[in-house]
Amino acid sequence: MSKVLEKIVFIQLQSFLTDNGIEEQFQSGFKSKHSTKPAVLKISNDILLARDAGDSVLLVLLDLTATFNTVEHGILLSRLEQCIGIQGTVLNWFRSNLRNRHFIVNIGTCSSSSAILSCGVPQRSVLGPILFSLYMLPLGSVLSKYILSFPCYADDIQIYLPLKATRGMSLQLLFDCLTDLKSWLVLNFLNLNKNKTECMLFGDLANLAASNQGLGPLAQHLKSTVKNLGVMFDGNLKFDKQINSAVKSSFFHLTLLSKVKSFLSFNEFEIAIRSFITSRLDYCNALYYGVNQSSLTRLQMVQNAAARLLTSTRKFDHITPVLASLHWLPVHFKIDFKLLIFVFKALNGLAPFYLTELVHWHKPTRSLRSSSQFLLEVPSVKYKRWDDHAFTVAAPKI
Repeated sequence: MSKVLEKIVFIQLQSFLTDNGIEEQFQSGFKSKHSTKPAVLKISNDILLARDAGDSVLLVLLDLTATFNTVEHGILLSRLEQCIGIQGTVLNWFRSNLRNRHFIVNIGTCSSSSAILSCGVPQRSVLGPILFSLYMLPLGSVLSKYILSFPCYADDIQIYLPLKATRGMSLQLLFDCLTDLKSWLVLNFLNLNKNKTECMLFGDLANLAASNQGLGPLAQHLKSTVKNLGVMFDGNLKFDKQINSAVKSSFFHLTLLSKVKSFLSFNEFEIAIRSFITSRLDYCNALYYGVNQSSLTRLQMVQNAAARLLTSTRKFDHITPVLASLHWLPVHFKIDFKLLIFVFKALNGLAPFYLTELVHWHKPTRSLRSSSQFLLEVPSVKYKRWDDHAFTVAAPKI
């Protein structure tokens, strides 16, 4: 009954927040139409646009420690009343739901005495995630005044700053932002995990960073590769290590699945293939548009191996008819399909706001035959040669 009641309250609270525009637009956690995939796509798109324009980008990844357990009840109730506008009986219900909870610690046959929980959202509750999001709501106003991009997913915060060459590439704005961020976290009983703080440079500051100059306190956190929401980012945005990791893990699980194939029916084994292999190949695959053909070939080899194992196809038999019979799109078509899905969702209000604002219908200045063809506006970017390759992936950016 408790779960059912919390679900009813969650639906009403979510509807109230959406109708009144109270939610943080750049928070992708615990919200409908949001996930890690559009958040990572937004970050990659902004970095590519900045690099195409000749600017450098500094990406800082922040992680909070045990955030759900350190939510202070008094501050949360104050947030609900002052920031959200919840009052009266509804506020009293939330107060009753949070307070007067107790916990004990069991070690073997020994148990501690009962103690009152003065902080933390209820574990495994339906309302826990959304209450945490509302607790973090004022953080958006703290970061937005520095005109920085800060996509968030739950307690993972990504801050990135485009560095204009014409402005001297100063990082002082970012340092001031991090100082205010740490102060806000302390006042709200939240702890920044310094051991998991990472940063990466995209662009011309790489030589300066290598000598540990100019980055100040961030120099010790500089990495050549960072893992952001399950995706390995490298300085060239080639995603080689991400693809290597997906291929290696997929072949490992294919070996394990081959040992249990005889115990499963065809349909059950196909479900296992989709769960352990296809999910790895498809995760954030929209980022792979424009990567080297050799990298896509390696991903295709994994899909081919999975199809052969599922259908018991011999090694030297043609795989194309097998993929067609399984209704599996080849890897490069899946990438195109995923981009088209994002575009469709953005045009029809089914995507997060930060993706919807990037896609616009083409409106010609005068009446043309193309006016009725539902074309999209192509972003105007400057192509710059960076690293050892000329990036030409600006056209499909959404």
